[in-house]
Amino acid sequence: MTEPVRWTYAFVDRPVEMFGPACDFWTAVTGSKLSEPRGERAEFVTLVPEAGDACLKAQAVRAGGGAHLDLAVEDVPALVAAARRLGADVAADHTGWAVLRSPGGLSFCAVPWHGESVRPPVVEEPSGAATRLDQVCLDLAPDVFDAEVAFWGGLTGWESLPGSRPEFHVVRPPAGLPVRILLQRLGTDRPASAHLDMACADIERTRARHERLGATTVARGTQWTVMRDPAGGTYCLTGRDPWTGGLPG
Repeated sequence: MTEPVRWTYAFVDRPVEMFGPACDFWTAVTGSKLSEPRGERAEFVTLVPEAGDACLKAQAVRAGGGAHLDLAVEDVPALVAAARRLGADVAADHTGWAVLRSPGGLSFCAVPWHGESVRPPVVEEPSGAATRLDQVCLDLAPDVFDAEVAFWGGLTGWESLPGSRPEFHVVRPPAGLPVRILLQRLGTDRPASAHLDMACADIERTRARHERLGATTVARGTQWTVMRDPAGGTYCLTGRDPWTGGLPG
């Protein structure tokens, strides 16, 4: 049995030159406010919700961007050891926390748990729609998909089950934890990446509001819309229920 995950954080990773606009956008759409910056280059901020414990942070990166997960545990070395047994590599070992790389090449962090326990509420938008950022989607080439499914299910110990379509697999946390993992098998070979997903009671109302805040629509599917935020980062609006995470019907 691996070290129990006590809390999860989704990270918005955006280029340093666009970090300000990214933070302005994500605080607006999640109903949060920024903490004081921290880190050697003031590169980290927490998006603090109006109620509950934070589960979203942002990082200014030198190149690229995307998203990643932080897994908060009581015993960081134990989680690191478990991840290594399951095929992960340690990318950077800091005092009290570590950056790791999954077997498919995705970065994530093992961090200490500070007692977080209360999930932030669903965000009620000015339009009357409701949203919740509650998922990190891992975008994976076919040749690493199965290994990543086994890795994330094994590391977290969460429920691991097929998704609503053949290319999806869900690793679902226990009730009360704020961020779940969706693995998506791509149709092409490319490096693994990750993006954020928001559950939306009304995708079209949310899409319109996000566009007013500077986002652009990239593509539309049956139960999701692909968006690009003002900093150029891709994310998705999904038709999942913001309260339960379930699909309509």
